[in-house]
Amino acid sequence: MSDDWAAVAAAVNARVAELRMTQQDLASRSKVSPATIREIQHNHRPRRRYGRTLAALSEALEWPSDHLDAVLTGRPAGDVETPTAATDDAAVLGELRAIREELHGIRQRLDALEGGAGPADRG
Repeated sequence: MSDDWAAVAAAVNARVAELRMTQQDLASRSKVSPATIREIQHNHRPRRRYGRTLAALSEALEWPSDHLDAVLTGRPAGDVETPTAATDDAAVLGELRAIREELHGIRQRLDALEGGAGPADRG
């Protein structure tokens, strides 16, 4: 089976959009040059790349290191975990708990500064 660089381009572009990354973000995370990333994303001058290039891009896109190589060669890429709404909700709830605890601490310090006046005593 021949290499499918168009599939690699589609996978990279979809994942970059999903993760809301810029090309520069991807270059920074993967240590792959923006020019190489641009060639891959636009399927310009398709040619065999070093395996490390695809592995670095895969990892920067939060995929297993062999994901893009599997896409390229038409092998099953395996299950790729993507953030789910449940994971996102759990993270948001954790942040809200931390904010609530911090607000509680601030309220206690404010009460102490006001001489112990409770919420009912504040105007």
